Amino acid sequence: MQYEAGILQEHLATRRFGGLFDVSHMGRLRIKGPGRIALLQHVLSNNVEALEPWEAQYTLIPNHNGAVIDDAYLYRFGQDDYLLVVNASNRPKDWEHLQREAAAFADVTLEDHTDRLAMIALQGPLAGRILGSLVQGGRLPEPMRNRLSQATMCGADVLVARTGYTGEPVGFELFVPAEKAEEVWSTLLEIGGPDGVVPAGLGARDTLRLEAGLPLYGQEFGPDPDGREFPAFAMPMAAIGISLSPRKGDYIGREALARQFEQVQKLRMGIAELSNVLPRRIRPVALMDPGVVRHGAKVFVGQDPVGVVTSGTMIPYWLFEGEGATMQIGQDNQRRSIALAYIDALLRPETEVEVEVRGRRLRGQIVRWHGRSEAAPYFHAIPAGWQKPQRPTAVGRGVEKARELLEKSLENHDWRQRRCMNLIPSEMTPSPLVRLLQVTDPVGRYAEHKELLAAFEQEVFYYQGTDFIAWVEQRLAAEMAEFLGCSLIEARLVSGQMANTTVFSALVDYRNRVDRRREPERLRLVMNNHISMGGHLSSQPMGALRDFVAKDPVSERYAVVGFPVREDNPYRIDVDEVARMLDRLEPELLIFGKSMVLHPEPIREVRRLVEARKPRPIIMYDMAHVLGLVGPHFQEPFAEGADVVTGSTHKTFFGTQRGIIGANFAEDEPEFALWKSIRRRAFPGAVSNHHLGTLLGLLLAAIEINAFRDEYQRQVIANAKAFARALADAGLDVQGDPAVDFTETHQVIVRVGYAKGCEIARRLEDANIVCNYQAIPGDEGFTSSSGLRLGVAEMTRFGMDEDDFRALGPLVADAIRGSEHVADEVARFRQRFLTMRYCFDEATLEPLKRHLLETF
Repeated sequence: MQYEAGILQEHLATRRFGGLFDVSHMGRLRIKGPGRIALLQHVLSNNVEALEPWEAQYTLIPNHNGAVIDDAYLYRFGQDDYLLVVNASNRPKDWEHLQREAAAFADVTLEDHTDRLAMIALQGPLAGRILGSLVQGGRLPEPMRNRLSQATMCGADVLVARTGYTGEPVGFELFVPAEKAEEVWSTLLEIGGPDGVVPAGLGARDTLRLEAGLPLYGQEFGPDPDGREFPAFAMPMAAIGISLSPRKGDYIGREALARQFEQVQKLRMGIAELSNVLPRRIRPVALMDPGVVRHGAKVFVGQDPVGVVTSGTMIPYWLFEGEGATMQIGQDNQRRSIALAYIDALLRPETEVEVEVRGRRLRGQIVRWHGRSEAAPYFHAIPAGWQKPQRPTAVGRGVEKARELLEKSLENHDWRQRRCMNLIPSEMTPSPLVRLLQVTDPVGRYAEHKELLAAFEQEVFYYQGTDFIAWVEQRLAAEMAEFLGCSLIEARLVSGQMANTTVFSALVDYRNRVDRRREPERLRLVMNNHISMGGHLSSQPMGALRDFVAKDPVSERYAVVGFPVREDNPYRIDVDEVARMLDRLEPELLIFGKSMVLHPEPIREVRRLVEARKPRPIIMYDMAHVLGLVGPHFQEPFAEGADVVTGSTHKTFFGTQRGIIGANFAEDEPEFALWKSIRRRAFPGAVSNHHLGTLLGLLLAAIEINAFRDEYQRQVIANAKAFARALADAGLDVQGDPAVDFTETHQVIVRVGYAKGCEIARRLEDANIVCNYQAIPGDEGFTSSSGLRLGVAEMTRFGMDEDDFRALGPLVADAIRGSEHVADEVARFRQRFLTMRYCFDEATLEPLKRHLLETF
């Protein structure tokens, strides 16, 4: 089926704007009754217990041979509503198979809702915006694949899923009451049509799924070209659709699937030999010569037949302009012949092959993929033979290269320090004396040391000539303890992320302290701020936490749960919901802190919730962005109940680029053993040479901030509020709570339009305003960032006050809207703010400064 535009135009429109598909031919089966989980675990390949309410999962219906009766999607709408979507042509046999197996399970009912519930797919970059405009009540799912929700559209209750069969990173499937389907369809086209969204048929759906490498029954699974059955693990999608969790028991096909998975592991490790268990696998193949490859074409390596094409055609694809996160679809498109092929399992990507097309052998190549979906909002086609952009190489030799480096460094320094507004919240220029001090001796030296019990717990240094640095470390610990309001400081770490990794490693060591002979156990459960809500990358399973947190045996995912956020303000944690979650969860570690932070964290409230627990979870606060704001004007973490504070010393803090850990355990407390672990994991675990030059600079920075903290912190927060209000008054969409002037920190978050953040941040840089683009709640990821993250700390140190930020606001707004005159105005504006404040008067230290300069 295709519409008037034709398959190629439908394909291109879906990739650039959006495609609307009527997929009501798919089967929709509801499984009800107390025995539904047991039945589904038995007949499906994925782990049904892992499915939380309002989640979906890809799965297979396997047979006893480890082949595939059908692939399917299982949706859990709310607590009890399980909906299984199967392929249209397989619905009768799937229904018969499920009914036959259900007879062995008590209290299970199967209902065929195919005729009662229509199914519409809206796929493509504009899908979220268009669908959002149709929502009258409820909400769209969270911006993660396989998330579900319920919403009211056109007066009907619609079940919404972030799923699809096109490879689009932004896509929805709607389950609509049949009597309302036509109205919903027409309304979506009415809204989306003017923006390029088109109705698309099954022909385009097939080319899109082929480009995305997704399997189709009868071609990539089911009967194979030789009349046998495709093994399930021949499909790449099997990796996400098959679970061998012990919790599933002995389900249909498990034994055969386990044998296939063992072969897959050997293939991944490069130690496999050809095996009848998994002799061939489905691989993407691209044709290099002109021609169109079709289903059934034979594939050769040299003269040896190695397989057969299962799906193939000529497809169009858009060319992208720009590079990196700012790549955008251009105006031009090309065509390419691509395929999926069932070929010898030992063949690897980039292997040259030949494909027989109409009696001729055409050159082809096994590729890793035909395109990628992780850079929302666009699917990125990746043609065969692509190459990384080549960076220009240096010209000249020796002194010429040195001269080029020095000239470029001076040019950059002049721009960043004299001609642009530095509004990146995670950056801070140290004072001139700190910058000078950090390159004096002991830069480049070593001063490794550790506690020696036999020396009455003294720190013993491994090198001579370290008396001075020992004194520096002691003084730095005292200054940081005074600033943070704690008793214990570890200052040897050279970054905030290293500080977090050190704490995570120490926590694992601490939880295994009672038995050092057994295999160490990881942290059982962690709660944190999810990265989509501004949480720190290092506190995610994708970051530093990954190696230290266990996999949940039920979900088979990392045992990390995100703090819930408030409906009225997603930048605040919902403490009431946290309390409800803690009624059923027993986390070992609570990680507070964000990189997108507008408000204090609810440390005191959550500490009260867990105070009586035995054992009580450790409360860690990663204050990387707000370390320099610790105090009565923002938040006092230890007074409020934090156990451990980590942070970067170069964001709102005045320091050189390093990391810090603070704690407040008394020596007679059991948790003091955790502090001992932190010290051991710092050295020899994390650092050897702990960068003594920047350590020395950090001491002076700590002295500075302790001397000026009150007036500096007051001014930073006042400036942020004034800046936020000025941006809002200029007509920008400032995030946060207007009742507190949008922010209570140094940061201001501005929404600039879906997936416009990268483009607008670059536009601001061209106007001499440096900030960073930011994914905000509702965005799929950083490439689809809708926001800008702005910070006032550095320019506050250069003397800006509330009136200055009020004057800057309209300039930023003009730059966002593309005004060409802003760059010169900003450069002139910056000339008023060249002298560092909140540091010691250099005149009083001039003789010592002069002496320092004379040492170079």
